[in-house]
Amino acid sequence: MKNPVLWKPNTNQIKSSQMTMFTRSIENKFSQHFNSYNDFHTWSVNNLEDFWTEIFNFYPLVYEGSLNPACTDLGMESYGWFSHIKLNFAENLLANGKDEDTALVSLHESRPEVSISYGELKNSVANLQAYLQKYLHSGDVLAAYMPNIPETVIAMLAATGLGATFTSTSSDFGIEGVLDRFLQSAPKVLVAAMGYEYGGKYFDQMEKIQSIVSSLPSLQSVILVDFLKKSGASTISKSVMWQDVLLQGKQQNVPIFMRNNFNHPLYIMYSSGTTGKPKCIVHSAGGTLLQHVKELGLHSNLDSSKNIFYFTTCGWMMWNWLVSSTFFGSTIVLYEGSPGYPSIDKFMATIDQAKPNIFGTSPKFLKALENSGYDNNLPLASVETLLSTGAPLLPEQFDFIYSKLKKDLRVSSICGGTDIIGCFMLGNPNLPVLRGEIQCLGLGMDVTAFDDDGKEVLGSEGELVCKQSFPSRPLYFLHDEDQSKMRSAYFEKFPGVWHHGDFITITREKGVQVFGRSDATLNPGGVRIGTSEIYRQTEQISSIVDSLCVGRPNDGDVDVILFVKLKDGVTLDTQLSDKIKTQIRKNTTPRHVPQSICAVDDIPYTRSGKKMELAVARILAGKDINNLEAMANPECLAQYKEYRR
Repeated sequence: MKNPVLWKPNTNQIKSSQMTMFTRSIENKFSQHFNSYNDFHTWSVNNLEDFWTEIFNFYPLVYEGSLNPACTDLGMESYGWFSHIKLNFAENLLANGKDEDTALVSLHESRPEVSISYGELKNSVANLQAYLQKYLHSGDVLAAYMPNIPETVIAMLAATGLGATFTSTSSDFGIEGVLDRFLQSAPKVLVAAMGYEYGGKYFDQMEKIQSIVSSLPSLQSVILVDFLKKSGASTISKSVMWQDVLLQGKQQNVPIFMRNNFNHPLYIMYSSGTTGKPKCIVHSAGGTLLQHVKELGLHSNLDSSKNIFYFTTCGWMMWNWLVSSTFFGSTIVLYEGSPGYPSIDKFMATIDQAKPNIFGTSPKFLKALENSGYDNNLPLASVETLLSTGAPLLPEQFDFIYSKLKKDLRVSSICGGTDIIGCFMLGNPNLPVLRGEIQCLGLGMDVTAFDDDGKEVLGSEGELVCKQSFPSRPLYFLHDEDQSKMRSAYFEKFPGVWHHGDFITITREKGVQVFGRSDATLNPGGVRIGTSEIYRQTEQISSIVDSLCVGRPNDGDVDVILFVKLKDGVTLDTQLSDKIKTQIRKNTTPRHVPQSICAVDDIPYTRSGKKMELAVARILAGKDINNLEAMANPECLAQYKEYRR
């Protein structure tokens, strides 16, 4: 039975959307007529080179060289997109905003609002580049250990303008979590906040920064940001203050934009680290730009007249996605702090006052809002589109949005990930919103669902796969010269086809329902967490013999559940539980801290010595286990059934 329609666009909305204008341009140029979006999507994946080339022709992308050939390998063996052009990511992001228009609005849980115009943004980028030129050359890495504030955006634009590669983690990462990432990416410059606030508390970062700097031999300079004006003088070697750097560079008012190949390394993103240290995923400047322009412009209908506000940290790929909005000359609203401080009602008032046209969040926040008793307390008059990602948006959460938040609203649940720095399926301004469904497959993304035998399934649950290449596929992983890690991550289960690790159903009408991760990756609040990062901490606690960490579904989000096998005579009391949580919080992030810690008699293993995380996760989700023959100790699984919700 078809899910009920909760919202649909009116005739004027459809007529004026960028999706409609782009569709018409394709029809006219290629003598086509599409009866539906699904027809257009089919054309886009059957004509990938023409489709992605037309993004260049429809939007004012800045590049030099020839767009032909668009791709030299539509398979998955190598990265073959637009090998005959050069561009610069930052140049494109700063090309269309008028100097007098607002580029960034910075909101904070405790400090006053700060607004930065496009002219001011360009000047700050140029000033920072005057300093960075001494340390960064094409392909070098700048790392940010920063909150979600304008300085982080400026640092990214300055570095990528020079042809350097940008990577980031949020300020709540612990020392080990930061070093697991930055030791691999080997930055020459670190930009770090001296402190940050969350939930009304100030967190001094200086000891952590000192430890990180002393452990990163690649560093040549450290730029310290005291945006809250609460820190004292720095004793960290090679350090300089942000405001001094910008002051020194005042004579340089025009940013530098070095154009490089389409496949020039832009971002280093990090996998969850399920089986070891996080993998360093390298994304291209051109592929990231092209994918984000398509998703923000065509699928989100963002333009220069609109504000976009996505609640994220710069340790999540949605930060990278959000800042690409400057390409359209739009205003980006950055928020730093806790959405629950001093109350969730205050945060909702902040959203209302910021007047975003597009607001992005997660199912976890929406559930917290529902639990707070929120009931049409504010009009949210400006919000046209609500984006949600990080976990599947449950049908009941659609109901909450339309009954308690706003009725005239396009809800766009979107799904993709760090691996592709974009989306496989997402919203569409021309389509209705159906309860519990993602609106459509992304243009140019040859997505389908496979059963375990690699056969395409429609209308039933299967593995999310992509059958052909796309510009935002990773270039490579760092330290993976033979690409064995890349093949293992995406191409092992279905050779030659991208396997993403999500269970989905594509409906007969080509809407999409997502049922969560099909592997052992944890995904609380949309932040991917590797179990190995948690195991590294439990192994340091002498009373724990072994442990296993999985996610348990909970009202559209995922609870992190830690099972521990204790030494004989040891009891899991409050003191030990608090000790475990403190150890994890101190050395990773607050998101890694388990909601529940449970004592068990044994940890399940395969015969080859691998922990059976997926088996336990399926038990907690109420699903059957199909591979007991691979287990060394299947009898222990019975105890885990006690912990189903």
